[in-house]
Amino acid sequence: MPWIPDSKNQRRNSNTDSNTDRDRSEVKGKGRNRNKSRSRAVAAGFLLPALLLLGALVVYPIGYSVRRSLFDRSGSAFVGLDNYLALVTDDSLRTAVRNNLIWLVLAPAVATALGLVFAVLTERVRWGTAFKLVVFMPMAISMLAAGIIFRLVYEQDPDRGIANAVWVGVHDTFAEASGFPRARPLPAHPLKAAGGGAYVTEEAVRAGEPVRLPLVGVAPGRMPAEARPAREPAPPPAGAITGTAWLDFTRGGGGKPNVVDPAELGLAGLRIEAVRDGKVVATATAAADGTFTLPADRADGAVLRLPASNFREQYDGVEWLGPSLVTPAVIGAYVWMWAGFAMVLIGAGLAAVPRELLEAARVDGANEWQVFRRITVPLLAPVLVVVLVTLMINVLKVFDLVFVIAPGSAQDDANVLALQLYRSSFGTDADLGVGSAIAVVLLLLVLPVMAVNIRRIRRETRR
Repeated sequence: MPWIPDSKNQRRNSNTDSNTDRDRSEVKGKGRNRNKSRSRAVAAGFLLPALLLLGALVVYPIGYSVRRSLFDRSGSAFVGLDNYLALVTDDSLRTAVRNNLIWLVLAPAVATALGLVFAVLTERVRWGTAFKLVVFMPMAISMLAAGIIFRLVYEQDPDRGIANAVWVGVHDTFAEASGFPRARPLPAHPLKAAGGGAYVTEEAVRAGEPVRLPLVGVAPGRMPAEARPAREPAPPPAGAITGTAWLDFTRGGGGKPNVVDPAELGLAGLRIEAVRDGKVVATATAAADGTFTLPADRADGAVLRLPASNFREQYDGVEWLGPSLVTPAVIGAYVWMWAGFAMVLIGAGLAAVPRELLEAARVDGANEWQVFRRITVPLLAPVLVVVLVTLMINVLKVFDLVFVIAPGSAQDDANVLALQLYRSSFGTDADLGVGSAIAVVLLLLVLPVMAVNIRRIRRETRR
């Protein structure tokens, strides 16, 4: 007979096997839970110091600042949102808010645009690496040192400030500079004011009579470099009127008025006009020794005029650190520092752009501007966003550049929130309530920018 298995024994064996598997799975589950608990404990142990530091250095100060911003100057009276309302009602605080908006719009955009231009233009030149090194070099300088440098760059005196030296040089290239600002005659001199800053001789000139045109009011150190000791007018030749224009001043005293003394200099380059019936009939320019000659047939009987162009104030350039330009001037210093940072990041992104796309566009007939605008910039958009967001966060914290560059007379006009935070918290008229409110506002301004950046990073990670 065939063997028939015992169904009871089968069921008993299968139940035993299932119980054994269940016991094993329970043991494995318990072991796994113990491992997870141990891993969490180890992770918590490693994270605990960082969490303590985070709480002590970030969470607690933020919470305390929010609380302190709701109290008055002394911290004893609850004032609610009054400190925040002061940001839009107080003139200096409102100026700080307005300037921060200007910074937020201009500085990151200009620095990023310059970085993009530098990165693209230096990509194909052999000396591009050296140029990038020079542009990036300001990043090695602290904000304090950069502020001191640009405080000197923006000096009003063209002899000290390079910005005004360049500006005055360009201006004087297209507009003739005055040689003798503030020069004037003395009452004893044969000259009188003619209106508009000009001077005329008291009497008409005659052929055969030398003319003397003395002036004072020019510092010897400001005389033209080509000026030489003045000479008495020589006897005029036939058909000419001669004269001398000189600085009627002798160092140390001892000179005589209306007399050409040996130590006195000629007014080299002084413009002289002969005027009859309100019309200029002849002109001359004084030589290095101050002598000049006019044709007698036209100048005889005319009065001599020294036009106002001889005496107008010299152009001293732009008041870079004045109330109207101090904020753009400080932004210029910031861009000088951070354009290299933008260039390096954008250059790294540009190196990752597929070259075949650029070459394909050129083969299809696109010019370089079209390749840049329609291919390069869209492909660099993620990098440009990173640079913009980083600079926007950095701009909201700018303090030392404004504090160092802006002089005391213009610091209120250049004020920003970070500087006002320092002034409100540690200045002579400290108000910790307002200072805490400014700190909270700065935090709130940074949070949306950080949220955009975090969202972008997560989106890039999913790809």
